[in-house]
Amino acid sequence: MGDPRIIDVKLDDRTIIWRNADVEQERRIAIFDLLEENFFQVDGHEGPFRIMLRVEDNRLAIDLNDAESVPLETIRLGLARFRRPIRDYFAICDSYFKAIRSDTPRGIEAVDMARRALHNDASELLRESLSNRIGMDFDTARRLFTLICVLHIK
Repeated sequence: MGDPRIIDVKLDDRTIIWRNADVEQERRIAIFDLLEENFFQVDGHEGPFRIMLRVEDNRLAIDLNDAESVPLETIRLGLARFRRPIRDYFAICDSYFKAIRSDTPRGIEAVDMARRALHNDASELLRESLSNRIGMDFDTARRLFTLICVLHIK
């Protein structure tokens, strides 16, 4: 049945206009954690997979390759349903990074709990939206949502 996991992930840097140090750190952590442990099962294909994430025409494109980098297919997902979760997540992340620099531990914790809740909800939405083609666990969806957000920074 193959190995249902991602062994390499890249972001299409052409769609990323600007990143600050906080965002770059989030990207590095998400990719590291994703590659350490994930479950990514694609209907009709056996893993492991190398993927490239990009945004084209307001759709997420997941370029799927096998372990030897042979292209398999591109899976696309409309991003309209993610507009609000992404916008809200950016806003709460901004508050979180500001809180880390100047707030009390209690204030940081409150913002972090709200940030995690938004992230969890959006991750479930991603998982459900791709469930007809890709099976993934919750942690994989969380890390992929982080990377989708990185692609949306303007």
